[in-house]
Amino acid sequence: MSLKTKCIGILLLTVPFFSQAQQAENKNAFPVQVTITNGTIEGEFDIKTNIQSFKGIPFAQPPVGNLRWKAPQPLTNWSGVKQTKKFGPRPIQSNVFGDMGFRSDGISEDCLYLNVWTPAKSANDKLPVLVYFYGGGFAAGDGSEPRYDGENMAKKGIVTLTVNYRLGIWGFFSHPELTKESPNKASGNYGLLDQNAALKWVQANISKFGGDSKRVTIAGESAGSIAVSAQMASPLSKDLIAGAIGESGGSIFPTLSPVPLAEAEKTGQEFTQKIGATSLKDLRGMSTLELYQKSEGTSLGVFKTTIDGYFLPKSLPETFESKEQAMIPLLLGWNSEEMTYRALTMGKDLNNEIYIQKVKELYGDKAEQVLKLYPAGSPEVTEQSATDLTGDRFIAYSTWKWFDLHRKNSTQPVYRYYYTHPRPELRDNSLEAGLAGGVIKKNSNTPKTPKPKGAVHSAEIEYAMGNLAGNKDYAWTEEDYTVSETMMNYFANFIKTGNPNGDKLPVWPASKNEEKPEIMIINLKSNSQRAENDGRYLFLDKEYTKK
Repeated sequence: MSLKTKCIGILLLTVPFFSQAQQAENKNAFPVQVTITNGTIEGEFDIKTNIQSFKGIPFAQPPVGNLRWKAPQPLTNWSGVKQTKKFGPRPIQSNVFGDMGFRSDGISEDCLYLNVWTPAKSANDKLPVLVYFYGGGFAAGDGSEPRYDGENMAKKGIVTLTVNYRLGIWGFFSHPELTKESPNKASGNYGLLDQNAALKWVQANISKFGGDSKRVTIAGESAGSIAVSAQMASPLSKDLIAGAIGESGGSIFPTLSPVPLAEAEKTGQEFTQKIGATSLKDLRGMSTLELYQKSEGTSLGVFKTTIDGYFLPKSLPETFESKEQAMIPLLLGWNSEEMTYRALTMGKDLNNEIYIQKVKELYGDKAEQVLKLYPAGSPEVTEQSATDLTGDRFIAYSTWKWFDLHRKNSTQPVYRYYYTHPRPELRDNSLEAGLAGGVIKKNSNTPKTPKPKGAVHSAEIEYAMGNLAGNKDYAWTEEDYTVSETMMNYFANFIKTGNPNGDKLPVWPASKNEEKPEIMIINLKSNSQRAENDGRYLFLDKEYTKK
């Protein structure tokens, strides 16, 4: 198994730990009602924050029974008032990342709900809109996770949404029978189609919450960022969005990129045979429990997004090179320690001999070229090079490629960041940092994690969304809140205007189509620099585009 497979198959996302939080009644809120396309909903207005919130709004029919593995279907209207004061159920998922925490109302195939936070004083406000897609390797995650909470972004004058979408076998299963029954002759991509349905819901309804349907920015981290890139490329979604933000990940090889429909169908057929099902009817007839138990052993990333000829007619590089993507401003970047060097050494300590040997195993006669880009040297130099190489292969390259494609094939501004601020110490010494930035409970077998060399995968989310206070595991300092305010303001400005720049922030130039484009280093002292290490990505680009 290659490093690429190990990284993406096992380590796609480890996220900050939150204790399981039950939804509590808000004692500082009174009910508010809004009538949307399908009926009237009742949420809450918080007198302390001046934010209205509506949680657990259905945006499609429950994808259960005969609707399992179908594109999301339009809702039927309801009479009376639907209560939307608590998060809906999260999608079916196993405990892939034991450090995830949710405020959702259980777990169910009936999971197509979204949440809205709005600061609008009236439906005529026409405020900018943010739609955020969670990460989790397309196998885990939920719109109720505290780090994605939309209240603080709403305080910046933005109508903010989080959206649930189907995961794992429920969201990305392809099969020839499914393709045959589909009016679009496509199968798989149900999770991405759920996101598209949510974007259509936004177009139809967001004005009722004071939002402007012409100013919708989509954003996400890791698998959520990969989803954002896919929505930009899809003919179904590209006209529904006015801006995009990607945090660590593009839907481009080797990072959870879409596979040809025939390949995905073959995977689906093999799985069907393995579990003893003979038809699609058998599969749909299985209970949630039975399908969960039969699919639980499949490794992360088995059921992939597909080039299905409908949601995705072609690969992302082909779409962008044909200038067929959404022609919108793009802000994207990645972190300084997306993956630990231990993913390269398979958990062993690092020295020059081990490092050079691993590079030779991966790159053969090109090892010398790689070692110029990622040099061995002192222990510190070698460790940094190994960290950079694993992070680039894991997720940074795909994000860079998305950046490179859009700046070269559109006239829209593209803003690139490099996030380097490390998290502070953990409050609880019974916890240990996980491989890609998550937190796990220590036991006698828990290996001591090396001190982070920078910002680990997923570490920036709470900073960008203004949700440091919701994560009680870290001893946040005044410096952390300063970094959070900077990053959040960059994001908020971009959502409002398509440009991250604004009062008192360090100037962030758009990246032009040139050899050393500008890149914003986000840290306590953020500043724009010329990119000095794009040679790494140009080398990887040649390697990956051959495949």
